[in-house]
Amino acid sequence: MPQFSNEQLIDKWEKFLNLYCKERVIEAVSKYPEITSIFVNFLEIDQHDPALAEYLLNHPNNAIYTAEKAILNMDMPVEEKPHLNFRVKKLPDNQSVRIRNLRGPHMGKFISIESSIVKRTVQVKPKIEDAAFQCSQCGAIIQIPQSDSELQEPVMCFAEQGGCGRKTTFKLLTDQSVLVDSQKIEVQEKPEGLRGGAQPQRLTAFIEKDLAGTINPGDRVVLNGVLIGYVRRAGNIKQRELNIVFIVNSIEVKEQAFEEIEISPEEEAKILELSKDPGIYEKIIDSIAPEIYGLRTEKEGLMLQMFGGVAKELPSESRIRGDTHILMIGDPGTAKSMLSRYISKLAPRAVYTSGKSSSAAGLTAAAVKDPFGEGGWTLEAGALVLADMGSAIVDELDKMSAEDRSALHQAMEQQEVSIAKAGITATLKTRCSLLVAANPKTGRFDQSVPIADQISDVFPPTLLSRFDLIFIITDKLDPGEDDKLASLVLSSHRSGEINSHVKRNADGMFTQEEADTAMRSIKPDMMPDDIRKYVAYAKRNCFPVMTQEAMDAIKSYYLNLRRQARGQSVPMTARQLEAFVRLAEASAKVRFSGVANLEDAQRAIRLVDYCMRNIGYNRETGTFDIDLAYTGVSGTQRGRITEVLAMIKHLCAEHKEGAPRELIISEAVRSGKAGLNEIEVAKIIDRLKTEGSIYQPSAAKNMYRLTSD
Repeated sequence: MPQFSNEQLIDKWEKFLNLYCKERVIEAVSKYPEITSIFVNFLEIDQHDPALAEYLLNHPNNAIYTAEKAILNMDMPVEEKPHLNFRVKKLPDNQSVRIRNLRGPHMGKFISIESSIVKRTVQVKPKIEDAAFQCSQCGAIIQIPQSDSELQEPVMCFAEQGGCGRKTTFKLLTDQSVLVDSQKIEVQEKPEGLRGGAQPQRLTAFIEKDLAGTINPGDRVVLNGVLIGYVRRAGNIKQRELNIVFIVNSIEVKEQAFEEIEISPEEEAKILELSKDPGIYEKIIDSIAPEIYGLRTEKEGLMLQMFGGVAKELPSESRIRGDTHILMIGDPGTAKSMLSRYISKLAPRAVYTSGKSSSAAGLTAAAVKDPFGEGGWTLEAGALVLADMGSAIVDELDKMSAEDRSALHQAMEQQEVSIAKAGITATLKTRCSLLVAANPKTGRFDQSVPIADQISDVFPPTLLSRFDLIFIITDKLDPGEDDKLASLVLSSHRSGEINSHVKRNADGMFTQEEADTAMRSIKPDMMPDDIRKYVAYAKRNCFPVMTQEAMDAIKSYYLNLRRQARGQSVPMTARQLEAFVRLAEASAKVRFSGVANLEDAQRAIRLVDYCMRNIGYNRETGTFDIDLAYTGVSGTQRGRITEVLAMIKHLCAEHKEGAPRELIISEAVRSGKAGLNEIEVAKIIDRLKTEGSIYQPSAAKNMYRLTSD
């Protein structure tokens, strides 16, 4: 291990800085104090002087101190030279350490904390670097440099600093002290690096000066710096075990999605070859939860959600999301949770949570008061913020309260959450796709009640409209399908039984060849890790543009539906139009195409049409009606309700005790407006009463009055 004196180190740094960083230093000096740091890559130091690079890794504090001294010795175009911070980034891979692997040998070394998520931050606070104290006896100003976490006060009024030399009391002068910005943060391991239900480990870090306040909860960062320990206290007793903290020298913010997933050159070649396979769509669909029978359209939608569309930054500084949101709502036992769980394993950067155990703050962000912030308030990122640039999967969302579900509105469309609590005002990014699984309001779909009625009571129209695809999964009695499903489930279990039997019984009734044959029938074409890397590669490198044919197909479908609208019904809105674009772009990404063609547009149209026919198809008029999907009331029904309300108001003017039920029905039918018949009028009256729009006076039976009167 090389050893150098400070003079030798300063000389080595001067040679390096003049060769590699002279322009950077001049730029920083000319723009000081806007720029206060010089950033260098470790590779530059290693190429210039390997011994100096090795010294930096083993003695970082002294190496950085002498580097900053060397910067002051350089020729600068100013008379008063500013103090510039020396920051090193891009450390070699062998210096990168996971939080859970931090050990004693890492103490005092220059290391890199593997890409982690910022979990909490506290307010940026001033920190004393050089304290000025005034003697209460003679008034002399005594300067005491600070290095420890506790404030170091003078023991006497030092004569060498012009003091009286007596032991006395001192007053801290903050206006004459040297202060620097300081911030305490907490980072945790990224969720995609965890397997087997392991809990993410956390690490406390301190960032200072120009780095303070530059990162927010939810950011994915690589921290470069020095790991130090400080003595724990239990009352007045000092403990032998040390608490560790990380002193940050530089921060690398990971902006590009999925860049932390490593893909070797061999894997890249395999991925590119696979993308040319004409059957790539079927391979990926068949590899999504192969043990689940059917649901091919749903799996196709989930496949496109993983790839996602292209996010657009417009000249007006507004942003159009490229992420696709999907809602799966259906009967119990229809594999919604299994699909959700499987997608959380396939999608890179996926965060899985259950609505039953989540709150609004747990999904978005929370202001919490705890010892981490020295008793103050800190901002803690929720599931959607942690899933930024990835996927968030929320199972059993119907189990959440309506107030908590309302927190999703801004996070889904604007892809950010705004926090204004306990004096903290912040906006955090939630640029992720959202997959939600839920049950209808009664737990199971009632075939006698319109599906839309059973959805709108669980999800308000404003929330439903933010989903690009809504899949209704019902458990229908079908002998043929039941036979196929039972065969697949039982064969899957038998294959697993044979495999487990062979592993635990070397001389059992089955051989390893028989176990391999049995498992082959349920083995996916692409393993989860292969799909994860395939998706990550597509999201990194593929940004398709729609062809004119694709745009014309989507536009034609949209205009035809709008043209068929009858009365007050609205078949489709611009929000669904954007869904077509996102799905078409995702379809092109599956095959790594730079253009979204007519085939991609037709796939998007087919998926949206499939969902709309399940929730928004008005069989009475033979047209799509978006209101039927989101509110349970079609445009035609709304017109009939309006007509009945007008009839009740008219009759109440003639009958002081209220409008008679039979008269309402007969007059509404006789008017011939809105095509009403007796049964429909009776249903509307009952519905209005249930909703509270009309009521029955206590003294009159079968009489109705408007609640608003």
